[in-house]
Amino acid sequence: MLCVALVDDRHLVARRQVRVRIGRHIGFGINPGTKTPIEIIGIVKDAKYTGVRDDIPRQVFFAYMENDFAGSAVMYVRTTNQPDAAFGAIRQVARQLDANLPIYNLRTLDHQIDQSLLNDRLIATLSTAFGVLATLLAVIGLYGVMAYTVARRTREIGVRMALGAVQGDVVWLVMREVLALVGTGIVLGLVAAWGLGRLISSQLYGVTASDPLTIAGAAGLLLFVALLAGYLPARRATRVNPVLALRYE
Repeated sequence: MLCVALVDDRHLVARRQVRVRIGRHIGFGINPGTKTPIEIIGIVKDAKYTGVRDDIPRQVFFAYMENDFAGSAVMYVRTTNQPDAAFGAIRQVARQLDANLPIYNLRTLDHQIDQSLLNDRLIATLSTAFGVLATLLAVIGLYGVMAYTVARRTREIGVRMALGAVQGDVVWLVMREVLALVGTGIVLGLVAAWGLGRLISSQLYGVTASDPLTIAGAAGLLLFVALLAGYLPARRATRVNPVLALRYE
């Protein structure tokens, strides 16, 4: 009986302290007296088998004709043309070999990987949706807090303007506090994102947890909204008559 082991020498030596080589005999079982009638005739490199996230398994391949029962087989075809366009040629060749041979579930390697990552992409989509919702709520809350803060300082703004402060001075007074508040929040957020990114890095595939463009975009969005949330109420407050502002409660 012949087989091909899907593990290279270094991989087995490191994990099981067993050296695999062509001509070595193996067998099924855990007893010391297990027969070893299976001869290794070839060794291939490490490869993923059931999914892109799975660990590389210790695997043995047997010749299909050596199976004691009939079953399905998976064939991989490499083509230089478009993969979808090769399906018809594959069916035609298989029909020429055996007209009774059923061919089904044809799919490209990209589609196979997509199916393997279906649950992960669903979780990523939900996480993105919740992230967008959280950002939207943060933006609305930030605008509301800044508008309320400026409204509470309308009397102070009136006093400053009555004493000769110009609109630019009043706006900068508010914007300076906004920048300090948002700057502190962004620094704390970056530290938290860095720490959480290291925790979830093992759950990601094909991307990194620390994406500078995404982090910079989120921080820039919050900074823009914060500045807008502080500028609009401050600008509106400076247009109020100082006499009315002094009487504001």
